[in-house]
Amino acid sequence: MANRIKAINAYQPRIVLGRRAGMDDMVDFIARSTGLNEGTIRQVLLELRDGVVFFNLRGEPVQLEGLGTYTPIIELDGNIAVGHRADMGIKRRLNAPGDFKGEIQNREYVGKTGGELVALWNKEHPDDPVQ
Repeated sequence: MANRIKAINAYQPRIVLGRRAGMDDMVDFIARSTGLNEGTIRQVLLELRDGVVFFNLRGEPVQLEGLGTYTPIIELDGNIAVGHRADMGIKRRLNAPGDFKGEIQNREYVGKTGGELVALWNKEHPDDPVQ
């Protein structure tokens, strides 16, 4: 007997992630776009990171226009972590019709409900239905 989570996970759409872009990739991208020196760009990005840590250590969220908000949070075990809420502009750009060029696994199930995915599971796995 399968559970609902297993059934939904089997069919839900997923982005197939490519190679992770790193610091060097970002520095090169910004340098090409701006003509700024790569060393300067790298230093600014590291200072940006240090600034977020500085303010978060004081309990202050940091809102960076165009990037998002970085908020210190505490976990149950007492560890301090950071929550990140992406800027709405990033979300809008990612969802602009036709702009996403990556690969989506199970694309045909975009827009289906959890119930519809469970029904699909039950149809394709009659020996292991969701109860």
